[in-house]
Amino acid sequence: MIQTDSRAVFDEELNLFRDQVRKFYDRALIPNLDRWEAEGIVDRDFWRACGEAGILCPTVPAEYGGLGLDFRYNAVISEELFYAGSSAGITLQSDIVADYIANYGSEEQKQEWLPKMVSGEAITAIAMTEPGTGSDLQAVRTTAKKDGDHYVVNGSKTYITNGQNADLIIVVAKTDPDARAKGISLILVEATREGFKRGRNLDKIGQHSADTSELFFEDVRVPLTNCLGEEGKGFAYLMSQLPQERLGIAVQAQAAAQRAFDEGVKFTKERKAFGQSVFDFQNTRFTLAGLKAKMQAGWAHLDWCIARHLEGKLTAAEGSAAKLFHTELQWEVCDAALQLHGGAGYMNEYPIARLWRDARVQRIYGGTSEIMKEVVARTL
Repeated sequence: MIQTDSRAVFDEELNLFRDQVRKFYDRALIPNLDRWEAEGIVDRDFWRACGEAGILCPTVPAEYGGLGLDFRYNAVISEELFYAGSSAGITLQSDIVADYIANYGSEEQKQEWLPKMVSGEAITAIAMTEPGTGSDLQAVRTTAKKDGDHYVVNGSKTYITNGQNADLIIVVAKTDPDARAKGISLILVEATREGFKRGRNLDKIGQHSADTSELFFEDVRVPLTNCLGEEGKGFAYLMSQLPQERLGIAVQAQAAAQRAFDEGVKFTKERKAFGQSVFDFQNTRFTLAGLKAKMQAGWAHLDWCIARHLEGKLTAAEGSAAKLFHTELQWEVCDAALQLHGGAGYMNEYPIARLWRDARVQRIYGGTSEIMKEVVARTL
Protein backbone atom coordinates (compact mmCIF):
# COMPACT_ATOMS: atom_id res chain seq x y z
CA MET A 1 0.00 0.00 0.00
CA ILE A 2 1.19 3.51 -0.80
CA GLN A 3 1.99 5.30 2.46
CA THR A 4 1.12 8.99 2.73
CA ASP A 5 1.83 9.76 6.40
CA SER A 6 5.11 11.52 5.67
CA ARG A 7 4.15 13.12 2.34
CA ALA A 8 3.74 16.84 2.93
CA VAL A 9 2.26 17.43 -0.51
CA PHE A 10 -0.96 15.65 0.56
CA ASP A 11 -3.42 16.62 3.31
CA GLU A 12 -6.32 14.94 5.11
CA GLU A 13 -8.80 15.81 2.36
CA LEU A 14 -6.59 14.13 -0.23
CA ASN A 15 -6.11 11.12 2.03
CA LEU A 16 -9.88 10.73 2.24
CA PHE A 17 -10.08 11.04 -1.53
CA ARG A 18 -7.40 8.34 -1.87
CA ASP A 19 -9.41 6.03 0.36
CA GLN A 20 -12.46 6.53 -1.87
CA VAL A 21 -10.38 5.81 -4.98
CA ARG A 22 -8.97 2.61 -3.45
CA LYS A 23 -12.44 1.38 -2.53
CA PHE A 24 -13.71 2.16 -6.03
CA TYR A 25 -10.81 0.27 -7.66
CA ASP A 26 -11.36 -2.68 -5.30
CA ARG A 27 -14.96 -2.84 -6.47
CA ALA A 28 -14.86 -1.85 -10.14
CA LEU A 29 -11.28 -2.40 -11.34
CA ILE A 30 -9.47 -5.26 -9.68
CA PRO A 31 -12.15 -7.96 -10.27
CA ASN A 32 -11.98 -7.17 -14.01
CA LEU A 33 -8.21 -6.88 -14.49
CA ASP A 34 -7.58 -10.37 -15.82
CA ARG A 35 -10.52 -10.24 -18.22
CA TRP A 36 -9.45 -6.87 -19.61
CA GLU A 37 -5.92 -8.14 -20.05
CA ALA A 38 -7.24 -11.09 -22.04
CA GLU A 39 -9.61 -8.97 -24.13
CA GLY A 40 -7.06 -6.21 -24.76
CA ILE A 41 -9.42 -3.38 -23.87
CA VAL A 42 -11.22 -1.84 -20.89
CA ASP A 43 -15.01 -1.80 -20.90
CA ARG A 44 -16.75 1.49 -21.58
CA ASP A 45 -18.85 0.69 -18.51
CA PHE A 46 -15.73 1.18 -16.41
CA TRP A 47 -15.23 4.65 -17.87
CA ARG A 48 -18.79 5.61 -16.97
CA ALA A 49 -18.32 4.16 -13.48
CA CYS A 50 -15.19 6.29 -13.10
CA GLY A 51 -17.24 9.32 -14.09
CA GLU A 52 -19.92 8.52 -11.52
CA ALA A 53 -17.22 8.08 -8.87
CA GLY A 54 -15.71 11.50 -9.66
CA ILE A 55 -12.29 10.24 -10.71
CA LEU A 56 -12.20 11.41 -14.31
CA CYS A 57 -10.64 14.77 -15.15
CA PRO A 58 -10.75 16.19 -11.59
CA THR A 59 -9.04 19.44 -12.62
CA VAL A 60 -11.79 20.42 -15.09
CA PRO A 61 -13.55 23.58 -13.83
CA ALA A 62 -16.98 23.25 -12.25
CA GLU A 63 -18.68 25.17 -15.08
CA TYR A 64 -17.83 22.25 -17.36
CA GLY A 65 -18.95 19.54 -14.96
CA GLY A 66 -15.62 18.96 -13.21
CA LEU A 67 -14.50 19.34 -9.62
CA GLY A 68 -12.04 22.19 -10.23
CA LEU A 69 -9.30 20.50 -8.21
CA ASP A 70 -5.52 20.53 -8.63
CA PHE A 71 -3.02 18.03 -10.02
CA ARG A 72 -2.58 16.29 -6.67
CA TYR A 73 -5.94 14.60 -7.25
CA ASN A 74 -4.74 13.35 -10.64
CA ALA A 75 -1.66 12.00 -8.86
CA VAL A 76 -3.77 10.09 -6.33
CA ILE A 77 -5.86 8.52 -9.11
CA SER A 78 -2.73 7.55 -11.06
CA GLU A 79 -0.81 6.23 -8.07
CA GLU A 80 -3.63 3.96 -6.99
CA LEU A 81 -4.32 2.82 -10.57
CA PHE A 82 -0.75 1.76 -11.24
CA TYR A 83 -0.30 0.32 -7.75
CA ALA A 84 -3.32 -1.85 -8.54
CA GLY A 85 -1.47 -3.11 -11.61
CA SER A 86 -3.73 -1.53 -14.21
CA SER A 87 -2.85 0.36 -17.38
CA ALA A 88 -6.36 1.68 -18.12
CA GLY A 89 -6.22 4.82 -20.26
CA ILE A 90 -8.16 7.05 -17.87
CA THR A 91 -4.96 8.85 -16.90
CA LEU A 92 -4.37 9.97 -20.49
CA GLN A 93 -7.82 11.53 -20.54
CA SER A 94 -7.41 13.20 -17.13
CA ASP A 95 -3.75 14.24 -17.20
CA ILE A 96 -3.29 15.15 -20.85
CA VAL A 97 -6.31 15.55 -23.12
CA ALA A 98 -8.47 17.41 -20.60
CA ASP A 99 -5.83 20.09 -20.15
CA TYR A 100 -5.41 20.61 -23.89
CA ILE A 101 -9.11 21.26 -24.30
CA ALA A 102 -9.44 23.30 -21.09
CA ASN A 103 -6.39 25.46 -21.85
CA TYR A 104 -6.65 25.95 -25.61
CA GLY A 105 -10.19 25.03 -26.59
CA SER A 106 -12.89 27.47 -27.64
CA GLU A 107 -15.88 27.93 -25.38
CA GLU A 108 -17.92 25.80 -27.75
CA GLN A 109 -15.32 23.00 -27.68
CA LYS A 110 -15.17 23.08 -23.88
CA GLN A 111 -18.95 22.98 -23.51
CA GLU A 112 -19.21 20.16 -26.02
CA TRP A 113 -16.51 17.82 -24.73
CA LEU A 114 -15.38 18.48 -21.17
CA PRO A 115 -18.67 17.47 -19.45
CA LYS A 116 -18.72 14.23 -21.46
CA MET A 117 -15.10 13.52 -20.56
CA VAL A 118 -15.82 14.08 -16.87
CA SER A 119 -18.82 11.76 -16.93
CA GLY A 120 -17.07 9.04 -18.94
CA GLU A 121 -19.57 9.38 -21.77
CA ALA A 122 -16.75 10.45 -24.09
CA ILE A 123 -13.37 8.73 -24.34
CA THR A 124 -10.50 10.68 -25.86
CA ALA A 125 -7.07 10.14 -27.38
CA ILE A 126 -4.24 12.27 -28.69
CA ALA A 127 -2.62 11.15 -31.93
CA MET A 128 1.00 12.24 -32.18
CA THR A 129 3.15 9.27 -33.23
CA GLU A 130 3.26 8.13 -36.85
CA PRO A 131 4.72 4.98 -38.43
CA GLY A 132 7.76 6.91 -39.63
CA THR A 133 8.20 9.33 -36.73
CA GLY A 134 8.62 8.88 -33.01
CA SER A 135 9.81 11.63 -30.71
CA ASP A 136 10.44 14.07 -33.60
CA LEU A 137 7.01 15.69 -33.71
CA GLN A 138 8.18 18.33 -36.16
CA ALA A 139 8.49 15.57 -38.76
CA VAL A 140 4.84 14.48 -38.73
CA ARG A 141 3.39 13.89 -42.19
CA THR A 142 -0.34 13.94 -41.41
CA THR A 143 -1.82 17.01 -43.07
CA ALA A 144 -4.89 19.16 -42.51
CA LYS A 145 -5.43 21.26 -45.61
CA LYS A 146 -8.01 23.99 -45.87
CA ASP A 147 -10.86 23.52 -48.30
CA GLY A 148 -13.41 26.29 -47.92
CA ASP A 149 -14.65 26.27 -44.34
CA HIS A 150 -13.23 22.79 -43.65
CA TYR A 151 -9.92 21.03 -43.08
CA VAL A 152 -9.29 17.85 -45.02
CA VAL A 153 -7.20 15.52 -42.86
CA ASN A 154 -5.00 12.81 -44.40
CA GLY A 155 -2.44 10.58 -42.74
CA SER A 156 -1.95 7.75 -40.31
CA LYS A 157 -1.01 7.44 -36.65
CA THR A 158 0.17 4.50 -34.57
CA TYR A 159 0.68 3.48 -30.93
CA ILE A 160 -2.35 5.57 -29.95
CA THR A 161 -3.63 4.91 -26.43
CA ASN A 162 -7.45 4.65 -26.23
CA GLY A 163 -7.52 4.39 -30.01
CA GLN A 164 -10.13 1.63 -30.13
CA ASN A 165 -12.50 3.33 -27.70
CA ALA A 166 -11.94 6.99 -28.55
CA ASP A 167 -14.88 9.20 -29.48
CA LEU A 168 -12.64 12.23 -30.01
CA ILE A 169 -9.03 12.39 -31.15
CA ILE A 170 -6.69 15.37 -30.96
CA VAL A 171 -4.70 14.95 -34.16
CA VAL A 172 -1.26 16.51 -34.52
CA ALA A 173 -1.18 17.60 -38.16
CA LYS A 174 0.62 19.92 -40.55
CA THR A 175 -1.55 22.83 -41.67
CA ASP A 176 1.54 24.28 -43.37
CA PRO A 177 3.79 21.40 -44.50
CA ASP A 178 6.72 23.71 -45.27
CA ALA A 179 6.87 25.49 -41.91
CA ARG A 180 8.23 22.72 -39.64
CA ALA A 181 7.23 23.50 -36.02
CA LYS A 182 5.23 26.60 -36.92
CA GLY A 183 3.18 24.60 -39.39
CA ILE A 184 1.79 22.19 -36.79
CA SER A 185 -1.77 22.49 -35.54
CA LEU A 186 -4.01 20.43 -33.28
CA ILE A 187 -7.20 19.31 -35.00
CA LEU A 188 -10.17 17.73 -33.23
CA VAL A 189 -11.49 14.74 -35.16
CA GLU A 190 -14.65 13.00 -34.03
CA ALA A 191 -14.66 9.23 -34.55
CA THR A 192 -17.96 9.52 -36.44
CA ARG A 193 -16.36 11.50 -39.30
CA GLU A 194 -16.42 9.84 -42.71
CA GLY A 195 -12.96 8.70 -43.75
CA PHE A 196 -11.76 7.98 -40.21
CA LYS A 197 -10.85 4.34 -39.62
CA ARG A 198 -9.39 2.39 -36.74
CA GLY A 199 -6.71 -0.15 -37.49
CA ARG A 200 -5.50 -2.99 -35.33
CA ASN A 201 -5.62 -3.06 -31.58
CA LEU A 202 -1.87 -3.59 -31.43
CA ASP A 203 -0.34 -6.68 -29.83
CA LYS A 204 2.06 -5.36 -27.19
CA ILE A 205 4.59 -6.88 -24.80
CA GLY A 206 2.71 -5.45 -21.83
CA GLN A 207 -0.09 -3.12 -20.81
CA HIS A 208 -2.44 -5.49 -22.57
CA SER A 209 -5.66 -3.94 -21.27
CA ALA A 210 -4.68 -0.49 -22.57
CA ASP A 211 -6.02 -0.50 -26.13
CA THR A 212 -3.28 0.87 -28.37
CA SER A 213 -4.18 1.39 -31.98
CA GLU A 214 -3.43 2.39 -35.51
CA LEU A 215 -5.61 5.25 -36.77
CA PHE A 216 -6.17 6.23 -40.39
CA PHE A 217 -7.47 9.49 -41.84
CA GLU A 218 -8.49 9.48 -45.48
CA ASP A 219 -9.95 12.79 -46.69
CA VAL A 220 -11.59 13.35 -43.31
CA ARG A 221 -13.46 16.66 -43.45
CA VAL A 222 -13.82 18.64 -40.23
CA PRO A 223 -14.89 22.29 -39.88
CA LEU A 224 -12.23 24.95 -39.34
CA THR A 225 -13.74 25.44 -35.88
CA ASN A 226 -12.28 22.03 -34.96
CA CYS A 227 -8.82 23.58 -34.75
CA LEU A 228 -7.79 23.48 -31.09
CA GLY A 229 -6.42 26.89 -30.23
CA GLU A 230 -4.67 28.89 -32.94
CA GLU A 231 -3.58 27.41 -36.23
CA GLY A 232 0.19 26.93 -36.32
CA LYS A 233 0.53 26.96 -32.52
CA GLY A 234 0.21 23.20 -32.09
CA PHE A 235 3.89 22.53 -31.47
CA ALA A 236 4.07 25.28 -28.85
CA TYR A 237 1.02 23.81 -27.12
CA LEU A 238 2.59 20.36 -27.13
CA MET A 239 5.79 21.66 -25.59
CA SER A 240 3.95 23.61 -22.90
CA GLN A 241 2.08 20.50 -21.78
CA LEU A 242 5.12 18.23 -21.62
CA PRO A 243 6.11 18.92 -17.98
CA GLN A 244 2.73 17.65 -16.71
CA GLU A 245 2.64 14.76 -19.17
CA ARG A 246 6.07 13.56 -18.09
CA LEU A 247 5.36 14.19 -14.42
CA GLY A 248 2.24 12.05 -14.81
CA ILE A 249 4.33 9.17 -16.15
CA ALA A 250 6.76 9.62 -13.26
CA VAL A 251 3.86 9.36 -10.81
CA GLN A 252 2.72 6.13 -12.44
CA ALA A 253 6.23 4.71 -12.44
CA GLN A 254 6.87 5.40 -8.78
CA ALA A 255 3.57 3.81 -7.74
CA ALA A 256 4.16 0.71 -9.88
CA ALA A 257 7.67 0.43 -8.44
CA GLN A 258 6.21 0.51 -4.95
CA ARG A 259 3.81 -2.32 -5.80
CA ALA A 260 6.67 -4.38 -7.27
CA PHE A 261 8.77 -3.76 -4.16
CA ASP A 262 5.90 -4.78 -1.90
CA GLU A 263 5.35 -7.94 -3.95
CA GLY A 264 9.05 -8.76 -3.58
CA VAL A 265 8.96 -8.37 0.20
CA LYS A 266 5.73 -10.39 0.50
CA PHE A 267 6.91 -13.27 -1.68
CA THR A 268 10.34 -13.64 -0.11
CA LYS A 269 8.87 -13.68 3.40
CA GLU A 270 6.39 -16.40 2.45
CA ARG A 271 8.67 -18.58 0.27
CA LYS A 272 10.83 -21.17 2.00
CA ALA A 273 14.20 -22.44 0.77
CA PHE A 274 16.82 -24.53 2.57
CA GLY A 275 14.82 -24.49 5.78
CA GLN A 276 14.27 -20.72 6.01
CA SER A 277 12.39 -17.96 4.27
CA VAL A 278 14.03 -16.47 1.18
CA PHE A 279 13.85 -13.13 2.99
CA ASP A 280 16.24 -14.41 5.69
CA PHE A 281 19.11 -14.77 3.22
CA GLN A 282 21.45 -11.80 3.45
CA ASN A 283 21.46 -11.31 -0.32
CA THR A 284 17.68 -10.92 -0.33
CA ARG A 285 17.60 -8.48 2.57
CA PHE A 286 20.46 -6.41 1.16
CA THR A 287 18.82 -6.28 -2.27
CA LEU A 288 15.55 -5.11 -0.76
CA ALA A 289 17.32 -2.65 1.54
CA GLY A 290 19.07 -1.05 -1.41
CA LEU A 291 15.79 -0.76 -3.28
CA LYS A 292 14.09 0.66 -0.19
CA ALA A 293 16.63 3.46 0.00
CA LYS A 294 16.08 4.34 -3.65
CA MET A 295 12.31 4.20 -3.22
CA GLN A 296 12.54 6.56 -0.26
CA ALA A 297 14.49 9.04 -2.37
CA GLY A 298 12.05 8.52 -5.23
CA TRP A 299 8.97 9.43 -3.19
CA ALA A 300 10.68 12.53 -1.82
CA HIS A 301 11.71 13.63 -5.30
CA LEU A 302 8.25 12.95 -6.73
CA ASP A 303 6.58 15.09 -4.07
CA TRP A 304 9.09 17.88 -4.76
CA CYS A 305 8.13 17.73 -8.44
CA ILE A 306 4.41 17.79 -7.66
CA ALA A 307 4.90 20.80 -5.38
CA ARG A 308 6.90 22.57 -8.10
CA HIS A 309 4.17 21.83 -10.63
CA LEU A 310 1.44 23.17 -8.35
CA GLU A 311 3.40 26.43 -8.17
CA GLY A 312 3.73 26.53 -11.95
CA LYS A 313 7.51 26.23 -11.68
CA LEU A 314 8.23 22.73 -12.99
CA THR A 315 10.39 23.19 -16.06
CA ALA A 316 10.54 21.00 -19.14
CA ALA A 317 13.97 19.78 -18.05
CA GLU A 318 12.76 18.99 -14.53
CA GLY A 319 9.74 17.13 -15.89
CA SER A 320 12.01 15.19 -18.23
CA ALA A 321 14.41 14.40 -15.40
CA ALA A 322 11.49 13.14 -13.32
CA LYS A 323 10.30 10.82 -16.07
CA LEU A 324 13.86 9.59 -16.64
CA PHE A 325 14.57 8.91 -12.98
CA HIS A 326 11.28 7.31 -11.98
CA THR A 327 10.80 5.10 -15.03
CA GLU A 328 14.37 3.82 -14.75
CA LEU A 329 13.76 3.18 -11.06
CA GLN A 330 10.52 1.37 -11.89
CA TRP A 331 12.36 -0.96 -14.24
CA GLU A 332 15.15 -1.62 -11.72
CA VAL A 333 12.70 -2.44 -8.92
CA CYS A 334 10.41 -4.58 -11.10
CA ASP A 335 13.34 -6.56 -12.50
CA ALA A 336 14.91 -7.11 -9.09
CA ALA A 337 11.59 -8.11 -7.52
CA LEU A 338 10.94 -10.59 -10.34
CA GLN A 339 14.42 -12.07 -9.80
CA LEU A 340 13.63 -12.52 -6.11
CA HIS A 341 10.56 -14.53 -7.10
CA GLY A 342 12.78 -17.04 -8.90
CA GLY A 343 10.90 -19.23 -11.37
CA ALA A 344 7.57 -18.04 -9.99
CA GLY A 345 8.36 -14.56 -11.28
CA TYR A 346 8.19 -15.86 -14.85
CA MET A 347 4.67 -17.15 -14.32
CA ASN A 348 1.81 -14.88 -15.34
CA GLU A 349 -0.24 -15.96 -12.32
CA TYR A 350 1.97 -13.80 -10.11
CA PRO A 351 1.40 -10.01 -10.12
CA ILE A 352 5.11 -9.31 -10.53
CA ALA A 353 5.02 -10.73 -14.07
CA ARG A 354 2.45 -8.17 -15.20
CA LEU A 355 4.21 -5.35 -13.36
CA TRP A 356 7.48 -6.26 -15.08
CA ARG A 357 5.91 -6.46 -18.56
CA ASP A 358 4.00 -3.22 -18.12
CA ALA A 359 7.09 -1.37 -16.92
CA ARG A 360 9.09 -1.75 -20.11
CA VAL A 361 7.22 0.83 -22.19
CA GLN A 362 7.45 3.50 -19.51
CA ARG A 363 11.00 4.29 -20.66
CA ILE A 364 9.76 4.69 -24.24
CA TYR A 365 6.43 6.52 -24.50
CA GLY A 366 6.14 10.17 -23.54
CA GLY A 367 9.72 10.52 -24.79
CA THR A 368 12.39 7.84 -24.50
CA SER A 369 14.97 7.87 -21.72
CA GLU A 370 17.52 8.91 -24.32
CA ILE A 371 15.41 11.92 -25.33
CA MET A 372 14.94 12.79 -21.65
CA LYS A 373 18.71 12.85 -21.22
CA GLU A 374 19.03 15.10 -24.27
CA VAL A 375 16.46 17.56 -22.86
CA VAL A 376 18.25 17.68 -19.52
CA ALA A 377 21.67 17.93 -21.15
CA ARG A 378 20.64 21.06 -23.04
CA THR A 379 20.34 22.90 -19.69
CA LEU A 380 23.85 22.04 -18.53
